[in-house]
Amino acid sequence: MTPVVILRPEPGNAASLAAARTLGLHAIGAPLFAIVPVNASVPAGPFDAVMAGSANAFRHGGDVLTTLTDLPVFAVGESTAAAAREAGFTVAATGTGGLQAVLDAMPPGPARLLRLAGRDRVTLLPPPGIAIVEHVVYAAEPLPLPATLATLLDEPAVIALHSAAAARHLAALVTRRAHLALACIGPRVAEAANDGWAEVRAAAAPDDTALLALAAEMCQTHDQ
Repeated sequence: MTPVVILRPEPGNAASLAAARTLGLHAIGAPLFAIVPVNASVPAGPFDAVMAGSANAFRHGGDVLTTLTDLPVFAVGESTAAAAREAGFTVAATGTGGLQAVLDAMPPGPARLLRLAGRDRVTLLPPPGIAIVEHVVYAAEPLPLPATLATLLDEPAVIALHSAAAARHLAALVTRRAHLALACIGPRVAEAANDGWAEVRAAAAPDDTALLALAAEMCQTHDQ
């Protein structure tokens, strides 16, 4: 069976690994990044709400979060919403199609939003009347390629990519790639992967469920 290799940092790696194995996939976790806190300062307000595109914003926000818990949160997905609630926030809305879709669905402004973000992030286009202040609170620091992963990637595999940063980092580390296929969480990630791979496909929706479904489909194709 063609293995699925999951590169995202912890704790997301373990969650994706468990979900992939539930699907019957031969899944292997090999984080290529470590999430670290970046900025402990408190941004200048006032703000009407908080936006977040990752649960890491609440896991690594530090003391900043304690000054913001009275603000409603607009979260990219359920895992981010759950992390916000655990940090003491009230969630106003939870999206399913990316942070831009969450922003587009907001009530008309005027409003000033605080975006708790990672160093590598998607550019957002706010609708008229809405201003966004971006505040970086975490970063995904790249790790070297483990020897065990290098050996594993000598053979055909499907690699699940959750971010454009992961795609770029993998492309920089792996030069012999014509036997490796990439399942990407979205078109932006697929574009960042460069060329030379056996196959590069983007999931139907920007979430882990759709990504793993794509990986399962690609594994089946390669097994045949």
